[in-house]
Amino acid sequence: MKTRKILAWGMLALAMCMLTLGIPAIAQQPTITTIDAPHAGTINGYGTEAIAICPTGQVAGFYAGYSNAIHAYVRATDGTITTFDAPGAGWGAGTIPLPSNNPGTYAIAGDACGLVAGYVIDSRNVAHGYLRAADGTLTLFDVPHAGTGNGQGTFAENMSLSGEVIAGSYVDSTGMNHGFVRAPDGTITTFDAPGAGIGSGQGTFAVGINPAGTIVGISQDNNGVYHGLLRTADGKITIFDIKGAGTGAGQGTQGEGINPSGVVVGYYTDANNVSHGFVRAVDGTYTFFDAPGAGTGSGQGTFPMTNNPAGSIVGFYVDNNGAYHGFVRK
Repeated sequence: MKTRKILAWGMLALAMCMLTLGIPAIAQQPTITTIDAPHAGTINGYGTEAIAICPTGQVAGFYAGYSNAIHAYVRATDGTITTFDAPGAGWGAGTIPLPSNNPGTYAIAGDACGLVAGYVIDSRNVAHGYLRAADGTLTLFDVPHAGTGNGQGTFAENMSLSGEVIAGSYVDSTGMNHGFVRAPDGTITTFDAPGAGIGSGQGTFAVGINPAGTIVGISQDNNGVYHGLLRTADGKITIFDIKGAGTGAGQGTQGEGINPSGVVVGYYTDANNVSHGFVRAVDGTYTFFDAPGAGTGSGQGTFPMTNNPAGSIVGFYVDNNGAYHGFVRK
């Protein structure tokens, strides 16, 4: 799931910038600026991924060079790129291409004040969350009870635009996933969705958070079926399922993005393993859509990722040939 989101944001970060600034996607021809981090590789499987963009235009992401680690970067509005490695970042065996959850530093989210959040994977392949201040100071953090084995640890996935509130998931020593939210003072609150599975790879995934502190995410049950979840700042969790979503392993409903108004976007996977986009209004009503050209075979379809205050949606779709394409839905 994390790899899929990285791919999607890598394709769509510049489109999100256009939407954040309120520029009509059709009325004006956008200016596209290519970003290549210093020392990033230039052959197949290597290079630079742009993952997050703040309202002022600062970009955060990561890159793969011809080394054995992933490195993070921040690009200022004047084009200056600063690369960084979090303390304890690991180095793998041989060269490491993109995308991957291999040792290194991953910049995943940014806020309106120049803060960057993400996670670092150490030499034991254990993840740790971090918050990077505008002056470059990094603060590492681990959720209590996060596992310390291969593929386990703390994964910071998103940050509220209004401050240092971070949402994400952690993997415990059994391989089960749990949601967490980290307050500006460093206090961490963990949570599990009702009915979440307890097996390895199952559990609760916190994916997005808005300025009000409402979290959108996913709960995977003991049968491997996905369910959308909403968690308000006071801890109330609502589970929702799309009518028509499949009930087999790997099928179901996944919440992906939430804007300041509380409108949720995501997708559901039907009984044929085809995915379709949805918009969930604050009153719980739904609008469904499929991107033009989206495939109708297993593993294909429409995958919305996030939405902005104006209601525009960015995401990607997989066509009948299995190729990925980004989209913007106004």
